[in-house]
Amino acid sequence: MKPQRVLALAHPDLIPPDTLEGVSEAERFTFKTEYEVMSTLRGAGHEVKMLGVQTELAPIRDEVENWKPDIVFNLLEEFHGETLYAQNVVSLLELLQVPYTGCNPRGLLLARGKDLSKKLLKYHRIPVPAFAVFPKSNKKVRRPRGLPYPVIVKSLSEDASRGISQASVVDSDEKLAERVAFVHERIKTPAIAEQYIEGREIYVGVIGNEKVQVLPVWELSFSNLADGALPIATEKVKHDVAYQEKRGIIQGPAQGLEPAVETRIRGFAKRICEALEIDGYCRIDFRLAADGTPYFIEANPNPEIAPGEEFAQAALHAGTSYQDLLNKILLLGLQRAGVDA
Repeated sequence: MKPQRVLALAHPDLIPPDTLEGVSEAERFTFKTEYEVMSTLRGAGHEVKMLGVQTELAPIRDEVENWKPDIVFNLLEEFHGETLYAQNVVSLLELLQVPYTGCNPRGLLLARGKDLSKKLLKYHRIPVPAFAVFPKSNKKVRRPRGLPYPVIVKSLSEDASRGISQASVVDSDEKLAERVAFVHERIKTPAIAEQYIEGREIYVGVIGNEKVQVLPVWELSFSNLADGALPIATEKVKHDVAYQEKRGIIQGPAQGLEPAVETRIRGFAKRICEALEIDGYCRIDFRLAADGTPYFIEANPNPEIAPGEEFAQAALHAGTSYQDLLNKILLLGLQRAGVDA
């Protein structure tokens, strides 16, 4: 594609330096995605300008009007510290009539609500775990009869496994109440308790607008967990590299899947994106039960796309280099806006 003027939006704390000279490994880890996107796009010939956004919308409008980018690369995961507000930033980009990468506002709204997405997908006959939602206003936690133990308790709206630990899986009313209180008080969001599905942690990347490509089925595997620990994607599993190495936690192509099961997973991924109106690029998370049933856990529009993460690795496994992946994400944003690139 021809060179583009790209305005990349990110949290102000994650705006990377132009060079990594003198930057510690710990610092590099915090803005790894932002740096890789910036440097790779520049290496592909695009003009890239980073913009930190968190509490003010005016800087976006000003840059769009004054710098006149061809497209905005959206790396925001929250606004005003709220995950659900990120969709409003995308709505602003639509009102400004500037092309942008990733998912549209409606898809973000439908996917980010873990309860809403499950209700919609159950209607579309996608297997979902039984679940119950506990608003912050609820003083008493009552488990519905149709929700069997064990259950896993999470934030209703936060992603990246925030607040999830081994203690999130509970098997009694007392522990359920304790964990719901933890989410309310520490994460400060409503809680969702889902039936715990014993099985494999499966991820499926999808990229495209009307016509989508399903990337190879990926798996997060656990080979050296502590005694009694469950194979779940906790916050430590997701973000603690030393813990990953110690416990033999790796991600890679799912091995040994029956062809019919793989076909079903890939088909579900397409149907989920269609039902939730997701476009651009996303990652669908499943738990694969022993009987071969893939249970939908959540949809992640605009997922982590650092080169070493699941989405980019799956794309590479399918023959798409990191630079080509980013160019494709740009191209999809331009095409959605009706712009020739």
